[in-house]
Amino acid sequence: MSDDEQKKENAEETPKDEGAEAAGPDAASEEPAGGDSVPVLDPSESTPPAEETSDAPADEAEPPAAEESEAAEGSDAPTADATSEEDQLPWKEKRRLAKSRRPHKARSQLSTEERKAERDETRKRKAALRRSQREAAKKSRTPGTGTPPAELSPNAAKVRQGIVVSDKGEKSITVRIDFARRHPVYEKVVRRSRTLHAHDERNEAGEGDVVRVVETRPLSKTKRWRLVEVLEKAK
Repeated sequence: MSDDEQKKENAEETPKDEGAEAAGPDAASEEPAGGDSVPVLDPSESTPPAEETSDAPADEAEPPAAEESEAAEGSDAPTADATSEEDQLPWKEKRRLAKSRRPHKARSQLSTEERKAERDETRKRKAALRRSQREAAKKSRTPGTGTPPAELSPNAAKVRQGIVVSDKGEKSITVRIDFARRHPVYEKVVRRSRTLHAHDERNEAGEGDVVRVVETRPLSKTKRWRLVEVLEKAK
């Protein structure tokens, strides 16, 4: 073995200084030839403490957190627009929203008979509440001060006024009744007429007269009316 190879093996077997390994390759290259070790500074002493560096960012980070919490509270609270929209909803929609916002209470599972009994009890309670409300509303009403209702007999006979269109029959006349009604859809006045047969005992009415007739018992196959008086004679 040559001298050069023996020197290389001795250099590999000699342990390196622990301080040089911690300082890195640069510190090992800067080591003086005389073998005097240079003191290596502790990396923790050169860097500022972590608390000092983290104070400023922590202080700066607090306002955004506060803003996020305020934004979350603002999103949970109903806005004025939402309140105005709810006021415009029908009363059934408002009731449905109020029911949906009620907290749910966990209950034990009921049998079919128990559910039916509970449903019947709820219906009875609501019926009693409605009954009391109606009675209170009736008591709060005051009688009207308008025109009193007309006193009508239960079997009052109908009376009609019309024009005689035919008096050819013996003791019989044909009377035309004209009436006008406003159409419920088109709001147009519609004029119609109908004819009826009346009994004229003394043959007083002539064609063209204005007469008044009253409803009576059946006197023939078609006669159900009777002449009361002649209002206006034909010219």
